[in-house]
Amino acid sequence: MFTKLCVWLFIGFWKLLTGVRLIWQGCEPNANQRIYYANHSSHADFALIWSALPKSLREKTRAVAAYDYWTKTPVRKFMIQEMFNAVLVERDTKGKNPLTPILEALKNGDSIIIFPEGTRNKTDELLAFKAGIYLLAKENPRIEIVPIWLDNLKRVMPKGHFIPLPFLCTLTVGKATSLGQEESKQEFLQRLRDELIQTKKGTL
Repeated sequence: MFTKLCVWLFIGFWKLLTGVRLIWQGCEPNANQRIYYANHSSHADFALIWSALPKSLREKTRAVAAYDYWTKTPVRKFMIQEMFNAVLVERDTKGKNPLTPILEALKNGDSIIIFPEGTRNKTDELLAFKAGIYLLAKENPRIEIVPIWLDNLKRVMPKGHFIPLPFLCTLTVGKATSLGQEESKQEFLQRLRDELIQTKKGTL
């Protein structure tokens, strides 16, 4: 009960603070299992996406987050594990496959939120995508891959700030896609990056 109350308060706080609008520009908010991928500018990115999703989708969607950052303090650990039920990945895996927790979540039927740039981007131009999303798509060819462009969140959570600032935010959801049968890793990653940019520009 306490965790549910915290989630309810958190979602209400984010919506009040940012006035977040979720625009389904390229696909519908249905129950299909998906890999949502987005641009990455702050630790609040996944929280805003997760909060903005309809309740029916939010309950089946888990963000991918860094274990080392989100388990540093008891408060962060409670938020990431109890409130968000995120998929925690370790960046220093000592030879183990860092994608294993994500693959297990997908196998269990969860949708996920992932940031292919791999790190927070301080610039206005997307960084090159890491290979992780390609490997996930290759192992799960039937799961839809959907871009989400986060606009203005860099101003809400500037680097070094833990308390968000009040700015309006828009999330734009693009077209669902999948890995082509003959598509190489580089072609796929470049196409996803291009489609995220097109989502930003509204040129779907």
